[in-house]
Formats: sequence, structure tokens, C-alpha cells
Amino acid sequence: MELALFDLDNTLLSGDSDYAWAQFLIEQGVLERAAYEAKNEHFFLQYKTGKLDINEFLDFQLAPLARHPREKLDEWHAEFMRTKIKPMIQAKAIELVQLHRGHGDLCAIVTSTNTFITAPIAREFGVDHLLATELELRDGKFTGKPSGTPPFREGKVTRLAEWLGSRGQTLASFSSSWFYSDSMNDLPLLERVTQPVAVDPDETLRQVATGRGWRIMSLE
Repeated sequence: MELALFDLDNTLLSGDSDYAWAQFLIEQGVLERAAYEAKNEHFFLQYKTGKLDINEFLDFQLAPLARHPREKLDEWHAEFMRTKIKPMIQAKAIELVQLHRGHGDLCAIVTSTNTFITAPIAREFGVDHLLATELELRDGKFTGKPSGTPPFREGKVTRLAEWLGSRGQTLASFSSSWFYSDSMNDLPLLERVTQPVAVDPDETLRQVATGRGWRIMSLE
């Protein structure tokens, strides 16, 4: 059996679901445009330049989840999936996931975006396993805080090891391990698998992939 891991934002999706969720809430009037739009752009630029403080970002991104009942959040998310996410789902990305599933590979999406946003997206791709930022719950409600290690940069390696360990496996359990990503932030995990693949990569990842002879592909 082989292992196939997929980054989500700007890899399987032709956009960033974290960024899009904040923008969606702004458009819905849930978040105040002037304050939140500037912060959303700020964090997005930090991510793209490899300088994101994940804890600071999660404080920003998760706070709105604690202010509204789950029923309302789910209602918003359904509209978010219809208007924002489905247009980002690329046919070639669906085909790539189906290729690995058809080979009987163990497939997982590994993303720093939180589980509330990403669980329905993973289901849309038909991927059963999702390693994403877990959300703290209290009395069934989101607290606005993360739980456990966010799968960001080295955190993706940590969370993957924890997940595989819970299955009695390690990366060495697989004849080949694939990881598809667009971002330099994912270098720690790309360096651990046997088949690193740069997907429509940022410039830093493109240079690294070219220098190391990694496969470079496009899902656009």
C-alpha cells in the first residue's frame, strides 16, 4: 500500500479556503469589513512569504466561531461551499485524488485550515482522512481556540506521525509516500516523503523542487 497526502489550499483548491471564509463572513456582514479585511490580507501575505505566526492567525481566524451558534455557522458554511469552495474545486484535482484512491492508496488531506471549514471539503473530494487544525469545544460550542498541534510547517510532520502511530504505522510502513503541495511552508513534510510533488508551486518551492529534482505539476 502507498500513502497519498494532499495539501488543500492552492493545491487541491484553486484558492485559499481560510482566506475565503473570512472574506465570506465580511460579505455576509458578520465581520466588520474595515478591521477584518485588512487583517485577512495581512495574514495572507505573511503566509505567502513564509512568515506566518500560526498562533496569532488562529486567534484571528477562530474567534468568530465562538460568537455564533453552531446551527448558524453550519447554515453559513453550506452557502460558503456553494458560492466559494465548489468553484475552486479543480477537475484535475478530483482526478488526482481518484487516481490514488483507485490504486487502493491510503489518502489524507493535511492542512492547517481548521476542521470546521475543511471537513465538508474533504468529503467533497471523497477523502476519509483529514489532518487539520482541531477546534476546542466546551459544552458542544466552539471556544475560538485550537486543540492540539496545528498542522502547520513542522506541525504537519508531528500530526502525521501521531495519526499514523494511532494506526500502528509509520512512513516506513508504505512502499511509497506522496505529498502534493504548493507551498514552501510545507517543506518539512515534503522532505520526509519518498515522492514529494510541487503543485503550481510558489517561487521558493519551485526553486527547491527544481534543485532537488522533485516532480513539478499543475492542476490548473
